[in-house]
Amino acid sequence: MSPLKIKKGATSHSAYDLRSTFGDAIERHTLAVIVENEPGVLARVIGLFSGRGYNIESLTVAEIDHTGHLSRITIVTSGTPQVINQIKAQLGRIVPVHDVHDLTVEGASVERELALFKVAGKGDLRIEAIRLADIFRANVVDSTLESFVFEITGTPEKIDAFAELMRPLGLQEVARTGVAALARGVVSHG
Repeated sequence: MSPLKIKKGATSHSAYDLRSTFGDAIERHTLAVIVENEPGVLARVIGLFSGRGYNIESLTVAEIDHTGHLSRITIVTSGTPQVINQIKAQLGRIVPVHDVHDLTVEGASVERELALFKVAGKGDLRIEAIRLADIFRANVVDSTLESFVFEITGTPEKIDAFAELMRPLGLQEVARTGVAALARGVVSHG
């Protein structure tokens, strides 16, 4: 008897659908987690990631409601769709967590990051750094005879591009805030 010649994943309605239900493509997701503003909550959220070997690419935390004692944790992470779903489910089970939103799948969102760049250089390198900063709409927030500190706001990709261009011009140090993100338009979380 010859083995069946089944084309893997020909259709999802076939009894012979051999496609994995778990995607193996790595996806980048931005999660907004609303939590009680109390000691230890951030440690519990971080512990969930480190304890299971999940990576955090960016993390920002700030209080968003002083009277309600709520903070917003914005986490950029990556993994397979199965891993992302596990992260969201496990975050939702942590007691001080009020809400978990996956901004990547819930619709259009706005992501911004703030960065400071210290660039040292003289002569033509200094002039080129100023020219590129102008193109990227970066502001000079400190200046000495030997260096500049630029402030730039934008998408993580814009920040990365600016860093790559500043490297050969004398980039000394970088400080980044991490991603802050909001869903676009009016969102109902009923």
